[in-house]
Amino acid sequence: MTRTISPPRGDLKSLRQPLEEGEWRVFEFFDAHLPEKWEIYIQPHLNGLRPDFVLLHPDVGIAVFEVKNWDLDAVERWVEARPNKPPILKGRRDGKTFSLQSDNPVEKVFRYKQEIQDLYCPRIDQRSGLAVVTAGIIFPSADDDRVSQLLMPCREYRQMQEWFQYNPISGRNALERGDLLRVFPEAKRTQSKFMNPELAADLRLWLVEPDAPKTQRTPLELDETQRRLANSRTKSGYRRITGPAGSGKSVVLAARAAKLIAEGKDVLVVAFNITLLNYLADAAVRNHPPARKAATWLNFHHWCKRVCEDTDHAEEYRALWSVEGHFPDQDLCSLVESIIESDHEGLVQRYDAVLVDEGQDFQPNWWALLRKVCKPGGEMLLASDATQDVYGTANSWTDGAMKGAGFAGNWTKLNISYRLPSGLIDFVLDYGRRFLPRENADLPPIRQMELNINPCQLRWVQVCPGQAAFTTAEEIWQLMKSHGDEGLSVSDMTVLVDSQELGQSIVSLVGEQGARCVNTFEKDKRQSRRKKLAFFMGDARIKATTLHSFKGWEARALLICIEHAKDKRAMALLYAGLTRLKQHPSGSFLTVVCGEPNLAEYGKSWPDFINKNRPNPALQGTLRDKAAQRP
Repeated sequence: MTRTISPPRGDLKSLRQPLEEGEWRVFEFFDAHLPEKWEIYIQPHLNGLRPDFVLLHPDVGIAVFEVKNWDLDAVERWVEARPNKPPILKGRRDGKTFSLQSDNPVEKVFRYKQEIQDLYCPRIDQRSGLAVVTAGIIFPSADDDRVSQLLMPCREYRQMQEWFQYNPISGRNALERGDLLRVFPEAKRTQSKFMNPELAADLRLWLVEPDAPKTQRTPLELDETQRRLANSRTKSGYRRITGPAGSGKSVVLAARAAKLIAEGKDVLVVAFNITLLNYLADAAVRNHPPARKAATWLNFHHWCKRVCEDTDHAEEYRALWSVEGHFPDQDLCSLVESIIESDHEGLVQRYDAVLVDEGQDFQPNWWALLRKVCKPGGEMLLASDATQDVYGTANSWTDGAMKGAGFAGNWTKLNISYRLPSGLIDFVLDYGRRFLPRENADLPPIRQMELNINPCQLRWVQVCPGQAAFTTAEEIWQLMKSHGDEGLSVSDMTVLVDSQELGQSIVSLVGEQGARCVNTFEKDKRQSRRKKLAFFMGDARIKATTLHSFKGWEARALLICIEHAKDKRAMALLYAGLTRLKQHPSGSFLTVVCGEPNLAEYGKSWPDFINKNRPNPALQGTLRDKAAQRP
């Protein structure tokens, strides 16, 4: 039997947050001394928390360990009691006293243990949680007695001393003599009546490494055509790329950006949507690690703002936004154009290359403005897919508009959709034929002679609009319950909605059950922008955002919730959402919760169609109760 280690041993030296020397010693200790059935998870994504190690045995239980590689002689540390509060850990160096409470390992493991007992397993009996979860602390560079003495008041406050076997603390002495039972007393067990393989499957959802960090450690995968586009430029420097969803337009753009940055070029990458820039930067980093910091990544309107602020026109910029509810796009473009045209002092930054993704969201005059900041002899790239015309702007790119945009020759076409699982393509094609305008539709071709080796689960749940949020939250828990043995992580799950209000309702419902979401839902525009800038697939929580904000992205497990889809833009928006699903060797998952009656007939064609018109969910029990009742 081979031990499960996640991430795999061979990947540990390339983690985004590398293991420290002390953590390596602890890992080697566990791998050398634990029975092989104990699984080792390093820096797992635990609902937004990141403990150093979690150990799982499907017949015994789970253990979480915090490792502190502290030199107790380098900084003086002590604990002070506080009335009705946990004791506080303090430190002193060079005559200065400071709090170390945020890094107090006792409080950290206490929180980890509470999270596991209260959230991760709906089937854990709270009375038996103590016997299922071990919370340990290891100091690989300090003596056992010293660390025990230092943290004694903290451990007594949390009642850890009286249950040492479930709350062990150890130092370098135990590690050096290979004393597994001092470091982890419960390792001696071979079974527990409180643990079983089904419960272990629940826990793995929160422990296994998500898809995003795995992907981030590998270079971008390019076919021959994509590689040629990423490594070359046209004679004029202008190139336009199109193709169906998943054909690699964004990948080519990111790879091209990485190459130009590596050559020392000044690169500006622009998109309409803020969150897409995070995805593009992450992709470019895979080929050239300094890419995120070395390039400029801006959405179009923030680039306009930067031009104004860099040239002492901030007051004029603010004046454009003085009328509430008015979006001054044309006036803003006119202001920026006049600034660039009169920039005799060179205050406006120019670039060797300007790369634009999701170009169908742009107006031709935006492109014209960006051309003005491309250096002579520079490079311009436009990637576009008119099928995903969610803002109704694609038709602005007429032949006449294109003639004045600097391009020569036809579009470069990427034909093959690599992202989509083959089992989804027929349903995407059917959707496109039914609901998208023929003149704009660029649908992924059927991949002939391809074995369906990357399975996907497709589920359509038809509901009344008022039930959409509750049903989506319920489907999240059902997905957690059903797929713990397929390498799926909770962090892989992404929820896409057609409105901010719907998204906030879902996040609130899921949050009531203890699961955290990183989301972009905020009425205040400034707060919304901050949330979008902080939206990364590598975040340890469930992802939740609008269909608009997820354009250009991809995910292994998608839950799409729409209440209404009455016009062409709404239909294009759902198409964009359906085509975000990413194939995966262990399977991918797409659930649509739909409150639009006009889509019910289409939904019936899906392999798993559920029609739910039901009474008030307040009478139905909790979300997790209902999920746990399902077969």
